[in-house]
Amino acid sequence: MQSSVQKNVFTAFFIAIIIMQNLIPFLGYIPLGPLDLTLIHITVIVAAFVLGPKSGALIGGVWGLITFIRAFVWPTSPLATIVFVNPLVAILPRVMIGLIAGWTFQIAIKRKKNKFGMMVLGAVLGSSVNTLLVLGQIYLFYQGKSQLLYHLDTHALLPYLLTVVGTNGIPEAIVAGFTAPLISMPLIKKWSFYK
Repeated sequence: MQSSVQKNVFTAFFIAIIIMQNLIPFLGYIPLGPLDLTLIHITVIVAAFVLGPKSGALIGGVWGLITFIRAFVWPTSPLATIVFVNPLVAILPRVMIGLIAGWTFQIAIKRKKNKFGMMVLGAVLGSSVNTLLVLGQIYLFYQGKSQLLYHLDTHALLPYLLTVVGTNGIPEAIVAGFTAPLISMPLIKKWSFYK
């Protein structure tokens, strides 16, 4: 019972962090021209490592819901007003961050693998799945309407999205791979919900 209450408190704590990162400038997004370098995925990944994939998915879903709402009322970029009004683009990739990172770490625990190494892998995979799902769905849903996206012609959308992978996706995955395990390890040693 006490473990369940603690887990709920930690879940609420991570949700509060996600909300703050969305509301306080430069805490969750670093603007780089028309794009934003995202840091919020690190919080979702840490939550998935500490609390498990279900809680990680819930916390990622809260971020996705905030992204969806912000696209209408307070967008983080001009691109957000076009693509993040679609809940599949705004919410699903954020949920998958928590699931993928959490499942990867659970595999490490069950098979008694190198926990830190698997955390690095889980963080990189979680971050990458977010990038690939967001950009893949943008290509899928907007390839015929790419003139809406910064006045790109249809043939320029794919090179543009691949550039975003290089300028945003890869750095975000590298940062997550370094920071999420370093933040998570002390928390897991103190409060383990995988007993």
